[in-house]
Amino acid sequence: MKQKVFASLDEAVSGIPDGARIMFGGFGGAGFPNNLIQALARKGTKNITAISNNCGTREGELGLMFKNNQIKHVIASFPGPHANHFQDRYAAREVTLELVPQGILCERMRAAAAGLTGFYTTVGVGTEVAEGKEERMIGGKRSILEMPIHADYAFIKAQKADELGNLTYRLAARNFNPIMAMAAKMTIVEAEEIVPVGSIDPENVITPAIFVHRIVQAKGLRYAG
Repeated sequence: MKQKVFASLDEAVSGIPDGARIMFGGFGGAGFPNNLIQALARKGTKNITAISNNCGTREGELGLMFKNNQIKHVIASFPGPHANHFQDRYAAREVTLELVPQGILCERMRAAAAGLTGFYTTVGVGTEVAEGKEERMIGGKRSILEMPIHADYAFIKAQKADELGNLTYRLAARNFNPIMAMAAKMTIVEAEEIVPVGSIDPENVITPAIFVHRIVQAKGLRYAG
């Protein structure tokens, strides 16, 4: 059995190259893999395409990476009023943004996870969201084609992981994490607790181990320095 548990956060993000496409779980302040984000900030990986619901809260969440100018493009649904480092980079044209309706962001990642090549939706028809996208009439309604969102890596926050990589989440911290874990080539998890195989009731497993490649224990938020 391949060893998935890593001894440190820095080891868990080793090998991530410049230019990587990375999904970051989390919704607002819940379920963000903040410890992995800080480890990647220390590593200094640049030119990242970030896929995330929002763009940080000041220096929290993805804010630190925008502050360090490590992200070149972001796919998000809610940049947020307190994402000041993103806003500074965006105003300076140092980062580009693809704004995606929140439900469509979910479905595009779900399409990638399911191996679908795209889907049609009425959401965004006639708006800037529809620019450059194929449109057709389906059931008498104008619909646009949305493409799946894939990633090289997914950074995930779990409440509990076993040594195989089966995951549980805490309440609303579940949010985007399970979908992202299925849509990336490599899923890296920070877990509050790592337990022996068999300790998690199969009925409580939200993300099966087959989608998880690296696990590191990180309780709470460890601040850089």
